[in-house]
Amino acid sequence: MVHTLARSVFLSLIVLFASGCDSPKQDAEQKARPAAPAPASGPEHAAAGVKPGSHEDWCGEHEVPESLCTRCNPALIAAFKASNDWCVEHDLPESQCRLCNPELKIVRPPPAGEAKP
Repeated sequence: MVHTLARSVFLSLIVLFASGCDSPKQDAEQKARPAAPAPASGPEHAAAGVKPGSHEDWCGEHEVPESLCTRCNPALIAAFKASNDWCVEHDLPESQCRLCNPELKIVRPPPAGEAKP
């Protein structure tokens, strides 16, 4: 009985893998379809050398100043930990932890020359 069960499982796997292979007809149909559009470019990061605290100093992915983004620059973690500004539970600065501090608002500075909102 065990031998029969093993053979059934083995045959099922062969059928499963064989059915996963594309036939020449399927391959031609896939090539004929237009390619899916490329995804929109992701959030922007600050260029190197921008002034910390400026509008350009912004990590759009994590919505904090790029110069303070520990997720993009893990080398910053030690400084936050040394100043007792670290959320161990969420592994990011307490001053940026919106999970512990839901009222926390980190606002991107306006571009140079524009008034603050």
